[in-house]
Order: sequence, then C-alpha cells, then structure tokens
Amino acid sequence: KSRLGTSLWSHILLDKFASHRPTARLLEELKQHGLDLAPGTVADGLRRLEPMFVPFYEALLARNRESSLCQADETRWLVFADWEGKIGHRWWLWAFLGEDTVVYRLDPTRSHDVPERHFSADAQCVLVVDRYSAYKAMPQVKTGMIKLAFCWAHVRRDFIGVGKGWPNLKDWALQWIHRIRRLYRINRRRLKHPPDSAEFRRDDAVLREAVQLMQSQAAEELADEKLRTPCRKVLKSLQVHWAGLTLFVDDPRIPMDNNASERKVRGPALGRKNYYGSGALWSGRLSAMMFSILATLSHWRINPRRWLLWYLKSCAASGGKSPSDIGPFLPWNLPPAQLASLRTADPSVDLPTA
Repeated sequence: KSRLGTSLWSHILLDKFASHRPTARLLEELKQHGLDLAPGTVADGLRRLEPMFVPFYEALLARNRESSLCQADETRWLVFADWEGKIGHRWWLWAFLGEDTVVYRLDPTRSHDVPERHFSADAQCVLVVDRYSAYKAMPQVKTGMIKLAFCWAHVRRDFIGVGKGWPNLKDWALQWIHRIRRLYRINRRRLKHPPDSAEFRRDDAVLREAVQLMQSQAAEELADEKLRTPCRKVLKSLQVHWAGLTLFVDDPRIPMDNNASERKVRGPALGRKNYYGSGALWSGRLSAMMFSILATLSHWRINPRRWLLWYLKSCAASGGKSPSDIGPFLPWNLPPAQLASLRTADPSVDLPTA
C-alpha cells in the first residue's frame, strides 16, 4: 500500500546492507533526485519488510547446517535495545560459512551456546576456526562429532607479535614465519593437481615432510631450558593445537586458515562503524538476515538487485507477505535458465517467475 515501489526498497536494502552506508546519507542523495523521504518512513518500511525474509533465512540456516565443511567467525554488533540479564548494548554477530551458503546469527552473548545451537546435536563436520575457546567448549566438539581445524594465519600472527614485541627475537620469529610460508606454498602447489595424479602425490610427500620437520623443530626448541618465555608461549600454543592445525594435510578440502570467514565479517564491521549497529531488535534481526542473503547470493554469483526485485515483487503479489513456497527462490533449486537470468545485470532480460 506504499507509494514506494520494490525498486526503491531494493535500492535501500542494498545501500545499507551491501554498501554499508548510513540511511541518512542515502536520503540526502535521494533529495538530489527529487525524492524527499522521511527517516521514519524508511524505518517503518524496513520493519514491515523484516518478516518477509524470515522463511528464506530459515532455509539458509537449514542448508548451512548440512555442510560437511564449515568456517566460523564472530564480530561485535551494537543493538540499542534492552535485553533481560544483559548489561550494555554489545551483541555479537556470528558468521557461518557452509559449502554453498553463508549465514549470520545475532546473539547477545559470545558463548559456546551460539555455535552449539547452530549445529544439530548429531552434526558431523569439520569446522575451520581461530582458537577461540567457545568453539572448543561445544559438546559436539568434545564428543568428536565436529572436528576443529585451526587457523595458520592466527599462528603466524603469534610469531609476528613476538618479532614486533621483542626486537632481539625478531630473527627467531622470522624463521618460523618462513616455515609457515613454506607450508602455504607447498599446499597451494599440491592443490593445483588432481588428487590421484603423480604431481599431487609428489607435493603431498613434500608437504608431509615439511610438517614433520616443523613439529620436530618445535619439540626441540621447547626442550631447551634457555628458550625465552615469549617463544615458549607461542610454541606451546602451536603444540596444543597441532592436531587441528594439520587436518588439512589428510583432507585437501580443508583450507589452512579461516580468512574467508574473517572477510565475511568485514562488511558488517564497516557497517558497525558507519551506522553504529542496530537501533532495535527487529533491526538487528533484519541485518543478520540481509547479510546472510547477500553473502549467499554472492557465492552463487547472483545479481543481488535482480534477486531482490524478483523476491519483493513476489511478496507484493502475495499480499505483502513472503511467498507460500520459498523453494523456487533458493539458489540451489534454480534451473540453469533462471540462474543465468539472475546473474546478469541487463534490465532487458526478464526476471524469472516463481
């Protein structure tokens, strides 16, 4: 019943949740085009749109949980709403990367309850993460159902910290940084070849030898009573997390770091700085859903503007509600012709019909 069409609402959603620009700046820009919108009009419209995305978001959650290989990370997110038992407005935005979906979950805590609830009790997968204790405390991890693959990029940062914090230990730290760099290079070379090829087996043997030498070097240095405390600390951490750090050796699907999940929280972190999170709980929920939808569409190389136009037109046709059958809108259900039409930016190409 609004005078504002789906094209404008698509533009507002993309400007805020893809470009991470404060709505006030967009409204100033729209004035230059002769459209004077009140902030309250936009806020009320977004509040009405929020429930329309819930079924699609729930489908993403269900699909994400089925992945056998996942990544996870979390970042701060402000929610200016009172929550029973919580002091302050710092919430947490958790990102979970599946094999063909990305979902974000907003929660008032940073505890292990969040990833524990995200995955089912009988979930079996490999989860690539940093060394944050919440992941280690998950019951699924303690029972061995979920295996944690730890991040070599975070280990590398440990040695960088030693080199910067103790200049006289810089040479020692650089030696370890070069060892880690060599692992990355060998693994990248290994992954260029089919797993059943002679070239893969050759590089695989080189990688295993390098990993064994690194483990022996760490044990040898830790046995030295004269080893400096900063060095001992990082090598002990390396030793404690060794099993998770080397899962990638036997399973080439596993990345050596969780940099992909860290990149997925950069956009929300930018939005957090630009528009200070969310002013209400419904706004926070909408943010998590839109981040999830846009990141998943990006994975499928779907033009987000075309998909939003298609979806919102279908919501309008359903009387301002989400479509009764969400299946046709899910990327993995799209026929090749529909997928191709959604990947183009050409407005002359007709949008698919649900």
